[in-house]
Amino acid sequence: MSSSTLSLVILGCSVALFIWNRLSVGVVAILTTMALYFTGVLDATTALSGFGDPVVIFIASLFVVSEGLEASGVTAWAGQLIVRHAGTQRWKLLTAVMLLAAVLSAVITPNGAAAALLPVTVVVARQAHALPSKMLIPLAFAASAGALLTLSGSPVNVIVSGTSMDAGGGGFGFFEFAIVGIPLVVCTIVLALVLGNRLLPDRISDVLPADFSEYVGTVVEHYGLDHPVHRLRVRSRSPLRDRQISELPVGADLTLIGVQDGAGESVGFDHELQAGDVLVLTGPGAVVSDYAAANTLKLSKSLITRRTRTAMLTREAGVAEFVVPPRSALIGTTMFPGMARSGGLVVLAVRRLGKDRGPRATVITEGDTVLMHGRWTAVESLARSRDLLVVDSPEMVRRQTVPLGRRAPQAIAVLLAMVVLLATGVVPPAIAGLLAATAMVALRVLGVEQAYRAVSWQTVVLIGGLIPLSIAIQTSGAADLIAEVIVGLVGERGPYVLLLALFGLTAALGQVVSNTATVLIVVPIALSTAAETGISPQAVLMLVAVAGAASLLTPIATPANMMVMGPGGYRFGDYWKFGLVTMLVWLAVAMLVIPLVWPFA
Repeated sequence: MSSSTLSLVILGCSVALFIWNRLSVGVVAILTTMALYFTGVLDATTALSGFGDPVVIFIASLFVVSEGLEASGVTAWAGQLIVRHAGTQRWKLLTAVMLLAAVLSAVITPNGAAAALLPVTVVVARQAHALPSKMLIPLAFAASAGALLTLSGSPVNVIVSGTSMDAGGGGFGFFEFAIVGIPLVVCTIVLALVLGNRLLPDRISDVLPADFSEYVGTVVEHYGLDHPVHRLRVRSRSPLRDRQISELPVGADLTLIGVQDGAGESVGFDHELQAGDVLVLTGPGAVVSDYAAANTLKLSKSLITRRTRTAMLTREAGVAEFVVPPRSALIGTTMFPGMARSGGLVVLAVRRLGKDRGPRATVITEGDTVLMHGRWTAVESLARSRDLLVVDSPEMVRRQTVPLGRRAPQAIAVLLAMVVLLATGVVPPAIAGLLAATAMVALRVLGVEQAYRAVSWQTVVLIGGLIPLSIAIQTSGAADLIAEVIVGLVGERGPYVLLLALFGLTAALGQVVSNTATVLIVVPIALSTAAETGISPQAVLMLVAVAGAASLLTPIATPANMMVMGPGGYRFGDYWKFGLVTMLVWLAVAMLVIPLVWPFA
């Protein structure tokens, strides 16, 4: 059996395994690579070359950059910005996300646009109470359409323009692709709005973190936080000094919750107050202020309540719920709302057996739940303690609820620098991505471990494992074999039939072979058939560019399609329904617009 036939057989088996959906897509990709090697289609070096391919490096680095944007609060800010201007109606949000994806794609390629907007889209989908699976495939498709807005939107455009110049056609201007690209973007958005709900699956991904967009409201309702709590520090000249706590004069409108000594320990009612001790009271703010003034006390802090809940999550501070586990060192200690602990953390509330303990001291026992507030660094440090089990990750809460954190300026600067490098082409995309990923770590937007965890290794393995299949189809002659059959069927049937055949050939190859490799295969065939039939090379080449972008039927067609697969909870067969309709509309647009702008003769 020839290498070309073996390549096609392996391709068919791989697609069948993807559709079967019983094996991980990463496992199928590795099996595909091994099959190419053991059948002798590729040698070991070529079979493993996909894992070192610049495309794989670029995709991995984009995951790190995307993680940096999310960790620094840029993603939360962008999501809030979109929701603020587009509201929470699905059609407005989807339109805004897809337009942004198309514009970004024209500047930083579809893969970069999808990586940058993937977390933003998940955030806005949650805020609109919509499934991310209804928005992520349209995001990827809009990015593919946006690649046809400028010359730099895709390597395919550069190849097509250069080929046109070599063929005497004069090439294409930087924005000339937009003549067909703008209708494609508009049609893709309209299709997503009209048919998206019917053709896109209802999937819930198991790789997405919990939704904390309503975290503050949930915590406030769960813990009540109805009682204003105030901390008053005893001054050296206070008349309350040397008086036992049990003898303190506290008005009818005030309740003494507890007292901490200068070392921060909770003390009993027989304790004699000293300078530096802290009284924790609950009551109306005006009454507390009068009490502090009358007794020479310093009002050092008023705790968060239902009315002041906006201060619960800020750039500097946040809250977290903790459960006391068995054998914790905290069992037997006393806690009460308003009590300050090490690191500047303050207890807001204590619950036991599902009930709030209210404004009083509680001797902690196993299973108690404690709500604490303080600086994020202190909250996250306490989350790593063995004496308490954190209910929800403070880091994930901060990412989703706090826009533009302390490291946001650095993250935005890194993103802009990467965009400039990609747009100008000063360095290859993989180098630009690596520089950006390294900068995210060097500027402490991300830790090293965070950067490693950010990479979707399933995506990396999938793309790296399937690149050899693309190479095999191209080098074994399998693609040429398919092309010859299609061109032979067209014969002398006229320019529109030729365009239709070239679109079908390019789009079919583009589902399993990279866009760049597909266009490199099809362009010589397209020019040859154009010369034989007397059709202008400009029209044929622009058609090939559109078809090259129409990789919409499978998740393996483009890295952008693959990137949204996990967060969207998609399966291999979830793409083709909406993808086929979109592809047919793209074909119709190409057949209408191209002959008008780039005549056949």
